[in-house]
Amino acid sequence: MKLYAAPLNFRDIAREFGVPTDFSPEVHAEAAQLADRYAGARRDVRDIPFVTIDPAGSKDLDQAVYIESAGDGYTVYYAIADVAAFVEPDSLTKEESLERGQTIYLPDEPARLHPPELSEDAASLLPDVDRPAALWTFNLDSAGEVTGAHVERALVHSVARLDYDGVQDDLDNDRVHPSIALLPEVGRLRQQSSLRREAINLRLPSVRVQEDPRAEGTFELVIEPRHPIMDYNSEISLLTGMVAGQMMVEAGVGFLRTLGPATESAERDFIREVRNLGFNPGEHIGEFLAILDADTPRGMAAMREAQKLLRGAGYVNLEEKAPEVHAGIGGYYSHVTAPLRRLIDRYATEICLAISAGTPIPDWVSEDANRVVKTMSRTTQLANGVDKACLNLTEATILRPWLGHNFDAVVLKLEEESGQARIFVVDPPVLAPCHGLPEEGKETSVSLIRADVVERDVAFAWPAD
Repeated sequence: MKLYAAPLNFRDIAREFGVPTDFSPEVHAEAAQLADRYAGARRDVRDIPFVTIDPAGSKDLDQAVYIESAGDGYTVYYAIADVAAFVEPDSLTKEESLERGQTIYLPDEPARLHPPELSEDAASLLPDVDRPAALWTFNLDSAGEVTGAHVERALVHSVARLDYDGVQDDLDNDRVHPSIALLPEVGRLRQQSSLRREAINLRLPSVRVQEDPRAEGTFELVIEPRHPIMDYNSEISLLTGMVAGQMMVEAGVGFLRTLGPATESAERDFIREVRNLGFNPGEHIGEFLAILDADTPRGMAAMREAQKLLRGAGYVNLEEKAPEVHAGIGGYYSHVTAPLRRLIDRYATEICLAISAGTPIPDWVSEDANRVVKTMSRTTQLANGVDKACLNLTEATILRPWLGHNFDAVVLKLEEESGQARIFVVDPPVLAPCHGLPEEGKETSVSLIRADVVERDVAFAWPAD
């Protein structure tokens, strides 16, 4: 779940977790001088009218897309920022990225993987300028399944920087940019492919913190709608990661993003909780999640609880370990579509470029391989810890003025040994512990007994006072 909480200050959390939020003058200076090392060895595809689709105001643009029909199928062109072309193997920028691992998304300001001279300028696929890219070309049949794919270094030119709200509005009013006119069609086909693979696709909505007009100096949580175009666009990224993963497995070299299947116990708990939220999950959890309206408070709660199904994610270096599937995807998968924000994407893309071209993998990739995996594992845990701390701080801050007040809640699960229940408070939408054992699956009233901003802790009690 992405949290936008600009009114609040998360600098203390950054310091507590040791998250670097700026770069040294030396790294800034070097990044400003880095240039495309492969400028003379690129396919010129500036005639393809690529567009980018990102949150409004974004400048770190990793991906650009163009889709055209091809007989009874489709050709998808997907350009990925070629960060490796700028980050030289012996540079300070490379060493800094090997320490940071990934962009950490603090709600008020992200702690970036790369300095802005790269991430928001030279390497970013900004509109109306020529940019180096790793160009993926996918041939899809009429069902949206892959019949051919390759990746190469290219020079691209984006004609427009689009945002999700604007594209969805265009889609609703039948005026979609011609470069992505087929994106909804292809996106829906890929969603059907996902169901055939029995994938579990989490569509977590974003939540924004804003001032509460009901009481001066207080805040409220507002669920932002997750537009269908977001999911269609995500399908192109998932397609790329799956093709990259399969390519690496066949070559016996590269990095996979892995995730074990949900345990029977986790599935039972999830089904129990979503039924208590008022949903009928049916026989297939993936199909249920695919149609769940996550923009409602209860839908958001169900989608957040579904995260428990997808635990134990990791990375595998195929030169060290056997391949493992990603249960959430339903196949092999690799991170290759966000090199401005994730370290491993830069390395994985370089491997795919070598495989596709039939050339040796660069020494700098092989030399750093184990360190890359360790850095990604460490910083993924860090990012998860930061996300949880930021959410807990936000919930405690929002609820603090209402200490002692009663709230309507749904009882998701009883934990009789501890004498507590897990509840979902409808407004604001909060999942929290509750002292006492109200009847499971019922709506009830609970009292807020703790909202500690320092400890970032919230608790309720039943019966309500």
